[in-house]
Amino acid sequence: MQLQCNRKQLNEALQHVQGAVSANSTIPALEGILFSASDGTLTLTGYNMEMGITTSLPVAMGAPGRMLLPAKTFIEIVRRLPGDEITLESNQNHQCRIQCGAAQFSLAGMASEDFPELPQITGGNSFSFHSELLDNMVRMTRFAAAKDENNPVYTGILWELSEGCVTMVAMDGWRLAIRQEAITNAIEAKFIVPEKTLSEVLRLLPGGDTPITVQVSFQHILFQIGEVTVISRLIGGEFFDYQTAVPKDSTTCMTIDTHTLLESIDRVSLVVSERLRVAIKCFFCNDALETTCESPIGRASDKITGEMEGEELEIGFNSRYLLEALRVIECDRVRLEMSGPLSPLRIKPLEGENFIFLVLPVRLK
Repeated sequence: MQLQCNRKQLNEALQHVQGAVSANSTIPALEGILFSASDGTLTLTGYNMEMGITTSLPVAMGAPGRMLLPAKTFIEIVRRLPGDEITLESNQNHQCRIQCGAAQFSLAGMASEDFPELPQITGGNSFSFHSELLDNMVRMTRFAAAKDENNPVYTGILWELSEGCVTMVAMDGWRLAIRQEAITNAIEAKFIVPEKTLSEVLRLLPGGDTPITVQVSFQHILFQIGEVTVISRLIGGEFFDYQTAVPKDSTTCMTIDTHTLLESIDRVSLVVSERLRVAIKCFFCNDALETTCESPIGRASDKITGEMEGEELEIGFNSRYLLEALRVIECDRVRLEMSGPLSPLRIKPLEGENFIFLVLPVRLK
C-alpha cells in the first residue's frame, strides 16, 4: 500500500476511531487500527469485539492495499509530525514507512488478516435522530447507568420506541433516569444500548442539529454520523419494569430553582469525600429546604427557599446522586416530590413528564 494524505485530516480520522480500539487485549490485532486504501479513499477501522468505528478520508493513491498498525504509537507519531502532507508506504513484511516533512519513521505493523471482520446489520429497522436531541437524551440518562459489570443489563440504556415517541431509561439500583420525547419514526422496538457505546456516539456528534441515521437489528445497533459509522453489540437480557418503581402519590412537594438547589447541595457536600461517604440531611419545612451534613472532615449547613406543599419531611441522600441528576437538567425550575423518609425522591419538570429522575433515600442515623 502506498498513499499520500493530509496530516490534519488523518489525525482527525484517528481521533474518531480510537475510541473503539482495545487498550489491553489478549488479541494483539485489537490494539491496532486497520487501514484499507482503494479508489482514492483511505478507510480506518477500530474494533474491540463489542463496538466498531469506521471513517474515511480522500487520499492520493500510489498503490491500494491494507495494513494494521499499533494504534497508540501511530496516533502519537501523526500528532507530532511537522508537515501538512504524510506519505504512508507498507510492504509485505508489515513494515510501514511514514514520512512528513523532514521526519521519517519505520513502524512495525501486524498482519491485516488477523483483524476480525465487523458485524453486518441485515434486515434491521432504521430511523433518524437529530443530533441535538440524541445528545440531550443520552446525557440526561447515562449518569444513572450502572458501573458494575456483574449485572450487565444495567450498564446500558434502555430504548423504547413506539410510533412518534422514544423513551430512554437508565438505572443502577440507587437512582433511575427516564427521558421521553416525541420523534418522527414509524417503528416499534425495545433494546438496550451499552452506555460506553453511547458515550462514544456523543463524542462524535457534530454541532448543530444534524440528522443521525440509526439502524437496529436483533443483536446490533448502527449509528451513521456523517462519514463516521459506529456499530455496537446490544445488551441482552430483561430490563426491570421501571414504571412500577415510580410512586404515583406524594405527601411532600416543593417547587424550587434548579441552579440554586444544585449550588446548595454542592456547598454542603464539600465535607463529604469518597472515603468518608456520609449522607446529607434534607429538611423540608415552611417553604424552605434546610440541608446539613456532618462528617469527620467537618460540618456544613445551608438553607434555600422554595414553594412547598404538604407535610414537613426530614430525609437523607447520597449527595453525589443528587448532584449528577441536577447537573443535566436544563429547565430553570423543578418539582421535588416525596412520599415519606424511605420513599424515593422524584425530580420532575414543572409541566409534562419529559424527564423523571428517582433517587433512593439513605436511612438517617
